[in-house]
Amino acid sequence: MKRTTTILLTLLVLMLGVVPASAYEYSAEAMILYEPRSGTVLYEKNADARLPIASTTKIMTALVVLENCAPDEPVNVTAAHAAVEGSSMYLRPGGEYSVDDLLYGLMLASGNDAALALAEHTAGSVEAFAALMNEKCASLGLENTHFDNPHGLDSETHYSSARDMACITACAMEREDFCRYFATERKCVRGITYVNHNKLLRSCDGCLGGKTGYTRSAGRSLVSCVEQDGMRLICVTLRDPCDWDDHQHCYDAAFADYYYVPMPEERWRSIAVLSGADEQVALRCSAGGLVVPKDAVVTLDVRLPRFVFAPVSAGAELGSVTVAVDGETVYTAPVYSERTVVLNEGELLSPWERFGRRWKAMCAAGFVQKTVWSA
Repeated sequence: MKRTTTILLTLLVLMLGVVPASAYEYSAEAMILYEPRSGTVLYEKNADARLPIASTTKIMTALVVLENCAPDEPVNVTAAHAAVEGSSMYLRPGGEYSVDDLLYGLMLASGNDAALALAEHTAGSVEAFAALMNEKCASLGLENTHFDNPHGLDSETHYSSARDMACITACAMEREDFCRYFATERKCVRGITYVNHNKLLRSCDGCLGGKTGYTRSAGRSLVSCVEQDGMRLICVTLRDPCDWDDHQHCYDAAFADYYYVPMPEERWRSIAVLSGADEQVALRCSAGGLVVPKDAVVTLDVRLPRFVFAPVSAGAELGSVTVAVDGETVYTAPVYSERTVVLNEGELLSPWERFGRRWKAMCAAGFVQKTVWSA
C-alpha cells in the first residue's frame, strides 16, 4: 500500500455565505458581487440578463487596446474622432497623442473620442475593433455579451450582463498596466487635468478602480473593485439609480461578514526524490483560495507520498488536496510534479541501499505531520 503523509490544517477563519438581500434593498435591475480568485459569487440579482452597459464597455476597450498596442505608439486624431457625441476628453484634431494618453482619457474622463481614436488606431475601423472585442469574449467563454462599438453608445446588439462584466473586469485586472489606468484618480494630459469619474476611489477604503457608464437607454451602470484584508471583490450594477450606495453597501456587508482564505501552498511545494538527478521535485496544484463565513471551519487535507523514486515525469499526479468547509467537502484537486526528474544513472543502488535511503527519507519527513492553524 502506498504510504502517504496527511497534513491537516484547520483554519478558524473570518468569512462566506451570501450578502443578505433582505437587510438592504438594492435598486439595480441586475448586479453581482464577485471574488475573482476563487470564483465565488457572494450576491447576484438577474446577473445573466442581457442589458445595455454604456461606458463600462470601455473596460473591454482598454483590455483589447493593451493586448494589441504599445503605450508609446502615436495616434492620429481626426475631426471625426473629436466630433463623436457624449462624454469627451476634448481631443484636438491633428493633435499628437500616445496610446497611453488616450487610455487615461478613456478611463478617467470616459472619453468617447478617445475610444474611437484607439479603436481605429488598433484595428483600422470600429467594425474590426468590435470583432476583436467579441473574439476576446469568446475566448473568455462569455455567452451574454456582444459589442458593436468601443464607447458604449446605444445599439440594439450592444449588451452584456453583470456576470460577464465581472469576468471581463477580473481578466483586465490581471494586467498591471490596466490596473494603473483603472486606479488613477487624476492625470494631466497635454495640459488638461482629468479627474476619474469613479467616486469610490475617494470614498471607499481599498478601492482599486472602477468605471462608470450612463446613457438614457442604459441608465446608470457601474463596475468597481475593492480589496481589504487580502480579499478582492468586484461589484457590477446595471440600470441602478443608486449605484454608489449599492456598491458601498455591498462592500461594507461583505468585508464585515466574509474573509478570503488563501491556500497554504508552501505545504506542498516539493517532495524528496530518491535516486534522481535532483533531490527534490517541485509541485503544483490547482487548489486556490476560497471565501468563507466568519464562523466557518475550513479543513485542508493534503495527501502526498513522503518521497518518490526517480524517474518522475512532469505532470505526474503525486497526491491530492481536499478542502472541506464545516465538514463538507468543497473540492478535491490533484497535486502534480512541476517538472521531470531523471534517474541518476551514475548512482545505481542495491536493494539494501534503496531501503536505507527510503528509511532515512521517512525518518526525515516524519511518519505523520499534523499542523493546526487558527485565525
